[in-house]
Amino acid sequence: MNLLNQTASLVAFVRVVESGSFSAAARMVGMTPSAVSKGIARLEAELGATLFRRSTRQLSLTGEGQAFFERVAPLLRGLEDSADAIRAAGDARGLLRASLPSELGRLLMPSIASDFLAHHETLSLELSLSDRHVDVIREGYDVVFRVGNVQDSDLRARRLALLEMALVASPALLARLGQPTSLEALRALPFARYLLHGRVSPIAFEDGASIQPGGRIALDTGAGLRAAALQGLGVAHLMKCTVQEDLDRGDLVEVMPQRRLPALPLQAMHAFGGTTPVRVRLFTDFIAQQVGRLAAG
Repeated sequence: MNLLNQTASLVAFVRVVESGSFSAAARMVGMTPSAVSKGIARLEAELGATLFRRSTRQLSLTGEGQAFFERVAPLLRGLEDSADAIRAAGDARGLLRASLPSELGRLLMPSIASDFLAHHETLSLELSLSDRHVDVIREGYDVVFRVGNVQDSDLRARRLALLEMALVASPALLARLGQPTSLEALRALPFARYLLHGRVSPIAFEDGASIQPGGRIALDTGAGLRAAALQGLGVAHLMKCTVQEDLDRGDLVEVMPQRRLPALPLQAMHAFGGTTPVRVRLFTDFIAQQVGRLAAG
């Protein structure tokens, strides 16, 4: 068996898995759906195994197909990355898999769609909007963006911006319970608490003081915390840029603004070492520019 003679079929196979259909894969590789189908059939014949379960409604991998994909896809991605690392800066192409915190994603999606993707038509983007710390290597992400002081010796990190933090609550909540003027009064207020890895995070202040927030609701995304604060369920600790419009409209107000909170870094993290693919560099530069505008605004 010599799979090196089946390069086109291997590429077609990986693209079918990634896109979910023969027609979408055909568009990605510049072939007809019939040619992609025949290529997969040749590959199955060479391997002596069925790679896909085919039906009129869906296309799914067999167990053999899944095992084969898990071995072949990283090899093809490595070849693409090798070429990508030395391409001209404006020549990004292929698939970019990235993860952004949910609320930053909400704010940046319009510019990602209208600016970044519009200017890089040969690039496809899979974007996870989640505050979960994904496993960059195991889950196959090209780049992830995380807020806070994160440490991972296996990843290359680049600090993009410092983000101002704020404690916010609805005017109705503060009208009912009062604006606190001390840490003791703040501790007595209900919070929409932030869950990270299943644990509630404490809130630290610039002067070294900290509180462990209490409250009836805990959430694991910035989007959830913002929604809870708007509904008057509690005080939320959030990136100020993600609630600036709510503050400007008066839907939220700052709680104890005189007590400063430390700014948190936004970091881009990847596992490519020093040979960063151009698609990762371009997207990271774009996010840095856009978040810089948000932070300054």
